[in-house]
Amino acid sequence: MKKSPQLERLEQTLRSSRLSARGFLGDDKRSLYEILDADASVVASLGYTMKQIAARMQEITDAARKGLGDWVDVDKNLLAWASDARGIIACPWPHAFRADKTVITVERTDSGKSIQWADLNVHLIAEHGFFQGKGSAFRLEPRDLVEIIF
Repeated sequence: MKKSPQLERLEQTLRSSRLSARGFLGDDKRSLYEILDADASVVASLGYTMKQIAARMQEITDAARKGLGDWVDVDKNLLAWASDARGIIACPWPHAFRADKTVITVERTDSGKSIQWADLNVHLIAEHGFFQGKGSAFRLEPRDLVEIIF
């Protein structure tokens, strides 16, 4: 299947962009479509939707922000911490969404596993089903993310 001009432009923006110095696809050689499809398959196999994952991430983000730089108990086995990098970043898709540059660190106290995401990750997953490409600074592996936050 031939890529549309819009998809071609979006993929170029994601590979190296003025929005993110290292790009949103990292060193991933797969096409944007292949990345989206592979991650959607993993999410479906885990029994969740993109909206459910993003909603849980937002719930944790909101709890972490209340801690003002301190660790916050989200629930029984989950701690979260918010770090504000100041500023905003635009969504690479062609619409007007902008996110704060807050980074959330989440740790499971029962397993010691942790994960980090930025505010933009929540939007990218909820609205675009996009976890970023392998090798990008904020790539989230869907299986790891679900294991830690649920």
